[in-house]
Amino acid sequence: MAAHSFSHPLPATAPGTRPKPASRRAATASSEPVQDVRERILDTASGLFYQRGVRAVGVDLVVAEAAVAKTSLYRYFPTKDDLIVAFLEREDVDFWGLWDAVAAQHANDPAAELQAHMQWIGERLGRSNYRGCPQINVAAEFAEQDHPARLVARQHMVTLRGRLHGIAQRLGVPQPEALAAQLAVLINGAFVSSGLLSGEEATPVLQAAVQALLAGAQAGNT
Repeated sequence: MAAHSFSHPLPATAPGTRPKPASRRAATASSEPVQDVRERILDTASGLFYQRGVRAVGVDLVVAEAAVAKTSLYRYFPTKDDLIVAFLEREDVDFWGLWDAVAAQHANDPAAELQAHMQWIGERLGRSNYRGCPQINVAAEFAEQDHPARLVARQHMVTLRGRLHGIAQRLGVPQPEALAAQLAVLINGAFVSSGLLSGEEATPVLQAAVQALLAGAQAGNT
């Protein structure tokens, strides 16, 4: 989910700066360290993929926006699928990094941890440029179950449910697996339904839903 992320990938050009002419940018790229060139390509592709969808973005557009030679792109990402996977993997790092930071603040209070997760997820849903969970978005674009991007997306979902199961176990509810499934559906449903919620109501709606699920789980009604 992201980064999720649910996050918002960096734009190809930082806000408030003027882009360099293509010739100057290409010359700069040729002298940049390898890692910087790779990250610039990935930054550019990530922004385009998130804003437009991965199928709508071709490598020619990425090359043009990143101002690099096509050979440079293929040096770091031999196929477009490799670039898509790198985009999703970086979204995973962002999403789980934030998740871990929140979890660490509530290590001894799983109920508070859940509410804190709903807080930052709700805030993410309320962003004006939010376009949904990158993993869900990309998985929806590929019918092939064994497509590399779908595999990354599927692992993201498995990890989410596993972490929620861990929280449910710490809560001591009678059926932690059932609660984890319900929470996973709530979170994933929120990511694909952001248009139904205003920025102000996303967090309270999610937190109220969690409270209701917890009450049912603790009463053995899962």
